[in-house]
Amino acid sequence: MKDLNNQNIKQLTALEKELLAYRDLISKLSMGIQYENPELGIRINKDRGQVKTEVIHIQTRNQPSFCIQDLVIPRDTDFEEVEVLLSPILDTVPHHIVFCNNKGEITLINKKAASDLHVNRERMIGKHIRELLKIPDSLIMLLETIKTRKQIVNRDVLDSNYGINNTHIVWDQDGEIKRVIGTFEFLNVVKEAEKQAMAGRIAAGIAHEIRNPLTTVRGYLQFLLDKLSPEVSGIVSSLLIPELDRANKIISDFLSIAKPSETKFELVKINSYICDELGSFLKSEAFLHRVEIEFNCSLEVEDSLVSINHQEILQVFINLFRNALEAKNDNPLKISLETKREMNFVQIIFKDNGTGISPIHLEHIFDPFFTTKDEGTGLGLSVSRKMIENHGGSMLVSSSEDGTTFLINLPIANTMS
Repeated sequence: MKDLNNQNIKQLTALEKELLAYRDLISKLSMGIQYENPELGIRINKDRGQVKTEVIHIQTRNQPSFCIQDLVIPRDTDFEEVEVLLSPILDTVPHHIVFCNNKGEITLINKKAASDLHVNRERMIGKHIRELLKIPDSLIMLLETIKTRKQIVNRDVLDSNYGINNTHIVWDQDGEIKRVIGTFEFLNVVKEAEKQAMAGRIAAGIAHEIRNPLTTVRGYLQFLLDKLSPEVSGIVSSLLIPELDRANKIISDFLSIAKPSETKFELVKINSYICDELGSFLKSEAFLHRVEIEFNCSLEVEDSLVSINHQEILQVFINLFRNALEAKNDNPLKISLETKREMNFVQIIFKDNGTGISPIHLEHIFDPFFTTKDEGTGLGLSVSRKMIENHGGSMLVSSSEDGTTFLINLPIANTMS
């Protein structure tokens, strides 16, 4: 009996120590807490910043227990921990976000800001904001906010980096600046897109006006051929008319990029089209130019139907084939076409083993009029990508010294059973 009493005393002592520990824990929390357990008939209140805890006995009710915390993250949590939690979230934001302390030193920089400003963000942590932006301190709005203690709302930035700037202050418990958060909505891409759209509309109008007199001149030259001397007639038919036709072709290609046109589509089995219909044409071209061409059509897309315009898709692959010919190196040129399925798309992979495209030129190859050839117009790949986009697809490119690969995605219209 004595041993049982000693055991009960030890348990009570342990419970008392545990209760005291809980009380001490709650008293040390800076936040306020309201906890209620109707089953036990207990309510505990503790106000923010107070050590004393109020315990109230309540009538039991058939309700679950609850706890309300008066948690203010900037006050109750080390902001360094908050930044660690926020960093992967802010990396998904498509705007520049930078955190600075009250000295202007960077404590967080998101992925988009580091990428656009071409810096290693780990190395920028702890550096002054001027080392990131590389502009005078007087123009840095984060520093302005630190100095004036006033937040900036939707201020336009009209220098080389066009956009909208906002700043936000995080205060500490003493009313001092803990962090200044700067967000910059980078609008250079939007600005350039607007300029290009305007230029495209103007150029399309000019192209129409130029093509009309070219057509008239060509018609009169054709009419006068029989009335000219053989020497002049030969120059007209072999030089002037072909040059007018070439100019008209350039204008037509440009207009196909600048202005969408109506296209007639037809459902085809993509493997049959690539390996048979298109394949027959490309094989004859390959034979004429002594090119080795190989087709690998996947069974995954054997019965997949794709809606295409025959003429446009043929033109796309003629352009790719000609590009491959012009990129030929000293080795025999080899071209491969492969089809496979990716989700609800058919992928057509056109690959050559030519000289490849330099990284400097690669990002511009779909730009209208961009070319590295003396005789090229720079419209072939622009027109090709526009045609693929008109089919609801996409056209990507990758290149190295081992050759160039074009990846064309076309949506599957249906899968036959």
